[in-house]
Amino acid sequence: MLGPSEASAETLALAAAVGAQLAQRNAILVCGGLGGCMAAAARAARGLGGTTIGVLPGYDASAANDGIEIPLATGLGEARNVVVVASAHAVIAIGGAAGTLSEIALALKLGRRVVGLQTWDVRAPDGSAPPMLQARDPSEAVELALEDAVDLGR
Repeated sequence: MLGPSEASAETLALAAAVGAQLAQRNAILVCGGLGGCMAAAARAARGLGGTTIGVLPGYDASAANDGIEIPLATGLGEARNVVVVASAHAVIAIGGAAGTLSEIALALKLGRRVVGLQTWDVRAPDGSAPPMLQARDPSEAVELALEDAVDLGR
């Protein structure tokens, strides 16, 4: 799950709904592990018994938000965005600032499925749209992200 560390109440509510629905579908939530959308999604997922992984920019695992079950302290700074998207079957981008945009680009580069929910409208220099799916709401975002995912039977 991708999203900004500072977000509006509406964007945080979308992130929480995505986190909850991922947990209900037995999906593991991987995010940057800090505040904003990451915290909203992780708390909602953990609240429903979901597994949450936070890929942290620093070396301090205790910096993770309280919704993170498994903190990964990388010391990679912003480069941790590669680890977030490379670890995922698909990514759901919600809202976003420059960090979210970088994660969208990395996910596309790595061939991950990218689902957008009120996020960046990405275009190639020739004006064409990359293979990024747009969702109308959290339910559709999760459905599109998990469309061909392997069920871990959790």
